[in-house]
Amino acid sequence: MPLEMNREVFITCALTGSGSTQDRSPHVPRSPAEIAAAAIDAAKAGAAIVHAHVREPDTGKPSRRVELYREVTERIRDSEVDVVLNLTAGMGGDLVLGSPEAPLPLSEAGTDMIGAEARVEHIRQCRPEICTLDCGTMNFAEADYVMVNTPGMLTAMGRAMTAMGVKPEIEAFDTGHLWYAKELVAQGVLEAPALVQLCMGVPWGAPDDLNTLMAMVNNVPEDWVFSAFALGRHQMPYVAAAVLAGGNVRVGLEDNLMLDRGVLATNAQLVERAVGIIENLGARVIGPDEVRAKLGLTKRAPVAG
Repeated sequence: MPLEMNREVFITCALTGSGSTQDRSPHVPRSPAEIAAAAIDAAKAGAAIVHAHVREPDTGKPSRRVELYREVTERIRDSEVDVVLNLTAGMGGDLVLGSPEAPLPLSEAGTDMIGAEARVEHIRQCRPEICTLDCGTMNFAEADYVMVNTPGMLTAMGRAMTAMGVKPEIEAFDTGHLWYAKELVAQGVLEAPALVQLCMGVPWGAPDDLNTLMAMVNNVPEDWVFSAFALGRHQMPYVAAAVLAGGNVRVGLEDNLMLDRGVLATNAQLVERAVGIIENLGARVIGPDEVRAKLGLTKRAPVAG
């Protein structure tokens, strides 16, 4: 497949994530006010989409409390800055086994398994334009932790998202995740054309080498829209790689804390760096209204109460 560079590129800024980065940089936002402020600054810097998790304000630990999501979304919507809101729906699928010799009972520290309706309750209430759908189960970095997204769970969550009118962003951590995403579209669970995020270099999914990236890209249907990112020091090289491969880009503190060696970044600084790379390649960074037209998004008011 020859390269066909994308000339009209949108940037997603992943603001804070759910990793244990809150004590590694003072710029990782914790409270709803901090997360919303980071979203607004990222939008001003050129991000058309902001991808948000929430954290407990006092500890910075990842959370799935609906009231925190509501505060984040309301603060962003009440600002004068327009941006497409993308909320995670990845929380609530965490399984931590016991030791290799005694995997059961499950570890109570870290295991957080809830039903499909509960996993998308904040989506139902906040009505973002986009929410994520992690399209597979995988071993995820730590020794005994499994990110669990079974076919049954994904079908239930996908149907709920489609019924809400919220566009799923399929998170593909490996080629098999794309395979199943195409099956969800074929079954009518998700609507075509789909939106997919290629998540590269996340242990232990697809490695972040360019051959694997192109294998992933070549498995994305031609009418779908894709974006790609890599972690850490590979974040900015993947801005260029994603655009050259025909896609869009994601940057932000969820995936990388550094602007340069020894220099901690803010979300806005990472977006500004990405804008420079994209424009130097000869492409144009598009804004939220163009993204809505491209992806068929509809802004909705949150559910009252």
